[in-house]
Amino acid sequence: MPSVLPLGDPAPSDGVLPAQAADGAADRSFGLYVHIPFCAVRCGYCDFNTYTATELGGGASQDAYASTAIAEVGLAAHALKGSGLPLRPLSTVFFGGGTPTLLPAGDLARVLEAAIGEWGIEPDAEVTTEANPDSVSPESLRILADAGFTRVSFGMQSAVPHVLKVLDRTHTPSRVPQAVEWAREAGLSVSLDLIYGTPGESLADWRYSLETALSYGPDHISAYALIVEDGTKLAAQIRRGEVPGIDDDDHALKYELADELMTRAGLAWYEVSNWSRTPDQVCRHNLAYWRGDDWWGIGPGAHSHVGGVRWWNVKHPSAYAGRLASGLSPAAGRETLDAATRNVERVMLEARLASGLAINGLAESGRYEVAGLIADGLVDPAAAFTGQLALTLKGRLLADAVVRRILPD
Repeated sequence: MPSVLPLGDPAPSDGVLPAQAADGAADRSFGLYVHIPFCAVRCGYCDFNTYTATELGGGASQDAYASTAIAEVGLAAHALKGSGLPLRPLSTVFFGGGTPTLLPAGDLARVLEAAIGEWGIEPDAEVTTEANPDSVSPESLRILADAGFTRVSFGMQSAVPHVLKVLDRTHTPSRVPQAVEWAREAGLSVSLDLIYGTPGESLADWRYSLETALSYGPDHISAYALIVEDGTKLAAQIRRGEVPGIDDDDHALKYELADELMTRAGLAWYEVSNWSRTPDQVCRHNLAYWRGDDWWGIGPGAHSHVGGVRWWNVKHPSAYAGRLASGLSPAAGRETLDAATRNVERVMLEARLASGLAINGLAESGRYEVAGLIADGLVDPAAAFTGQLALTLKGRLLADAVVRRILPD
């Protein structure tokens, strides 16, 4: 089942934020994340806050979900205004899940329309939806494009049937190129999500998945190492010895292969797990997360961040709908980050970017470590000479270790 929410302070019922949230807001971008918590089938590796039809129970339904999400859009706009934040047009909108495209395309369009009605939207805004390849049609993708969506991210995961079976993915590999073609015809930019390190996946399997994905000519690829979360079906299968466990060396070999093939195909890495064909085709919504900008998360279990204030909604769709029906904020708790915590998070996230991390922004102990990191082949010496800490390929494989060395004890 989905992981538990973090602990935190009580969140006010009107959603109003403390005064610090408005400090410097005019200099930060503002985005919206919309969580669609529905899936046709729960994948064995997934611990996201998602629900199949049989898990929903009373008080929640897919049919009513768009209207419920729109109610939170209205509450968010009122709360931000009441908190003294300036009105900022949306720079990015991201519909994630779950499987957003299990909802009718018209419902997703209605939520986007409501958000634009409250905040406006920048002329070149990025508007993304995640989708399973078997949950779209030419018609649904055209409706999304006409509504203002600019990008679709397909959960391909693998091109190898036995790997998809272990992951409990429902689509067949042949569906992916068809969905990509439909998205192109609708005028949408295309990203593909891949997972490597699935139990039973050979290096040849992974090469085939990469080569197949690249043959579709995507604008962007995300490639994530499989992480086995406690409480998932896959974790239980590994514990019982039904499938092999995860191997870090296998992950490293597959990451190196991914970077080699994607670089050869003309995609460049811009974050440890993400590659784009051009700088304009990076996922700007995710960059906003990594750079500490502001976003409001709509939906059950969604997390938000504005000006160092972070909060999260109640998890179950029925509890979420009930709060909003009563005119209450769905937030379950929140925390106000102090300067030291915000700096640690900044270092952890910016160090993963190809653009790098400003060395002069590190504490003295962190700056002292840079020479050793260069000697160990983890940091690019040319970038360091210009004042940026940028990871080498070896450094990307050991990104967490690099961060530990540059953060103060």
